Amino acid sequence: MPELPEVETVRRGLAPAMEGRILACVTQNRPDLRFPLPEQFAARLTGRRISHLRRRAKYILAHVEPGVKERGEDVLIMHLGMSGRFTIHGADGTRKPGLFHLGQPGGERHDHIVFDMEDGTRIVYADHRRFGFMDLVPAASLDTCRHLAGLGPEPLGNEFSAAMLTARFKGRRTSVKAALLDQRNIAGLGNIYVCEALWRSGISPKRSAASVAGPARTERLAAAIRDVLTEAIAAGGSTLRDYAHTDGELGYFQHSFAVYDREGEACSKPGCGGTVRRIVQSARSTFYCPACQK
Repeated sequence: MPELPEVETVRRGLAPAMEGRILACVTQNRPDLRFPLPEQFAARLTGRRISHLRRRAKYILAHVEPGVKERGEDVLIMHLGMSGRFTIHGADGTRKPGLFHLGQPGGERHDHIVFDMEDGTRIVYADHRRFGFMDLVPAASLDTCRHLAGLGPEPLGNEFSAAMLTARFKGRRTSVKAALLDQRNIAGLGNIYVCEALWRSGISPKRSAASVAGPARTERLAAAIRDVLTEAIAAGGSTLRDYAHTDGELGYFQHSFAVYDREGEACSKPGCGGTVRRIVQSARSTFYCPACQK
């Protein structure tokens, strides 16, 4: 499942092709993805301009200006699921900076949604597992819609801090890893980067959240979360299985993982001498070093 850095990378790849542009034609090749698409999905988007794209948690949000029949702004919510990917095809048949050109797509089996922009650029959403989804909601009710309601603060936003972590962990008996993955506490964190942040901060994933709710540990943890996400975004996100960037290039931050998927390898923290272990928590693999994570 793409995590926050991968989703942010895709948003940044889509922005130059979509922001400020009119959707000249939207083609819907099936009635559903993970969920049924909204009624008249393609027709409601065709002819309208996308003002800007942003990210909330693991969702890409395209703000769509009102059209002739609409009274207000709508937001196109897009989630990549496990295998969703966007490919951008240039109008002139040449590769543009930051874009990936493979020739105009010709009805590929898993090309489910096609956005033809006013300048001739074509953006194709493909998803062979169909775990991704798209929805269209009024901007006025975005924060209370079923996808975003109850989400916690962004880990790279101003609301995120050691004090916030302390408040949310206080009295929680669940493991600190489970607390970090709870989207009601922090929006957008996933299994990979939680493992990495806990390793960087020297905190065992088996600790209860309550036992971490002190200034010393939460300061280290908050800084580690910010740092690992920032570095991953800068590196272009990680690529696991069939995820790829909008420009067709695979991410490479996975080569910098310190503990994730490194079971049995020596811990890379200077002077540690421990060995990375794998345990299962809440049906997910957790990688950590028992020697330096306490």
